[in-house]
Amino acid sequence: MTPNPRWSIGPIRRFTRNLLLPATVAGHPIMLKYTRDPSEALAEIRGHQVLADHYRVPALHTHQRVPGGHLLLYERLPVGTDSGLLLDLLNQPGEPTNELRDYMTALTEAYRKAMSTTARLLHPRHIVRKLYWDRAQPGGRLDDYYLGRDYPFHGPLTVSELTNHTLIVNNRELHLDWHHTLTWIRDQFATDEPIWAALTQGDPTDVNLAYPLAWLDYDTAGMNSLPGEFANFLWYTTALGGWLVPTYNPTAFTDHPATLDQLPINRPKLHWLAIEPRTRTIRIDYSTTPAPARQAAANWYWKHLVEPTAADLWPGQDLGQLLRPYLVMRILAIYNVADLEARDRMIILARLAEAMDPGFNPITFFHLEETLCATP
Repeated sequence: MTPNPRWSIGPIRRFTRNLLLPATVAGHPIMLKYTRDPSEALAEIRGHQVLADHYRVPALHTHQRVPGGHLLLYERLPVGTDSGLLLDLLNQPGEPTNELRDYMTALTEAYRKAMSTTARLLHPRHIVRKLYWDRAQPGGRLDDYYLGRDYPFHGPLTVSELTNHTLIVNNRELHLDWHHTLTWIRDQFATDEPIWAALTQGDPTDVNLAYPLAWLDYDTAGMNSLPGEFANFLWYTTALGGWLVPTYNPTAFTDHPATLDQLPINRPKLHWLAIEPRTRTIRIDYSTTPAPARQAAANWYWKHLVEPTAADLWPGQDLGQLLRPYLVMRILAIYNVADLEARDRMIILARLAEAMDPGFNPITFFHLEETLCATP
C-alpha cells in the first residue's frame, strides 16, 4: 500500500528539555512542541505574539496544557536534512556564497527596521532576564556551576591559582583572576542602570533562524538588551555553533549532519602550552579560525547591524566595554567550563582572559579584521 502523503508523523527530536514532533495532518505540515516548564511555555506563547508584528514567524495554531507540560502546535517550515536553517548556509564548504550574503542582508535589514521602531532605554527589570540577569542572581546558573568550587586548569594547577600567574596568550600578556571574574560578572547584572533594549527573539542562534528567513523559538522573545543580542549572535556564530555545541551535544544535529563534518574546521587549535613554575608564567598559543561562511556572517552582522546601531545609540562610546559583560556571561554560563575536555577548557579560559582584559576589542576578539575587506 502506498503511504498517504497527507498523513505522517515523526520522528521525534529532543532539544534541551523540549521535544519536537513533525507531522502532516490532512496535507498540512505542522510541528508539535512539548515543553515541560509551564513558565517557559507561557513565555513562548507571549513571545510569539509580540514578535509577529515585526518579524516573520510560523503561525501558532493552538496551545494546550497536557499532563506534565504544555503542547504547542505550530506551522511547520520546510526544514529537512541539512536544509532550512541558517546553520545549513554556514555549513556550506568553501567560500561564502551569494545565498549567504543575501540571507545576511535580509536578516540585518529586518533587525534594523524592528530596532529602529522599538528601541527604548529601559530599567533592567523590564528586559527579558533569562539569559543574563537570571543567571547572575543568587541560585542562578553561575552559582549552579561555580559557587564554592575549584577545578583543574592543567595538571595540579587549578583555575583559582591562575591569579598568581601571568598568562601569555598568543604573545599577549594577560591576567585572569577567576574569583574576581565571577564577582565582576554578578555585579554587572546587579545594577539599575537603564539599558538600550529592542524587540527581538533574544537568542539569535543559527538553529533559531530559519532559511528562508524566519525566527524560531520564542521563550526569550521580547524587549532584549541590544548589547546582549549582539554578543549572543557573534559568540554563537564564531564559537558555540560550530565548535562547542556540536562537540558536547552532537545528537542535536541528527538532521543537520554537515555540522559535524565541519567540526574539524571550526574547532580551535591549541598549538602550544607551557607552564613555568619558577616565574609563574603560562604560555598558550592557539588559533581559532571558523569556517569562511561563519566568519563572513559574523562580519556582515557587525558591519551592517552592530556598527550602525552603535552609531545611533552609543555615539563615541567604547563598544567593547558595552559588549563585554554579555560576552563573558555567554562564555561562562552556557557550558560549565569545568566539564569541558582539558584542551577545550584551556582555550575557553584563554578566551575568557582576552574578554576580561581592560583593552578588550571585539574586532580583534572575533577576528573581524581578517574579513573586513574579503566580505562583499
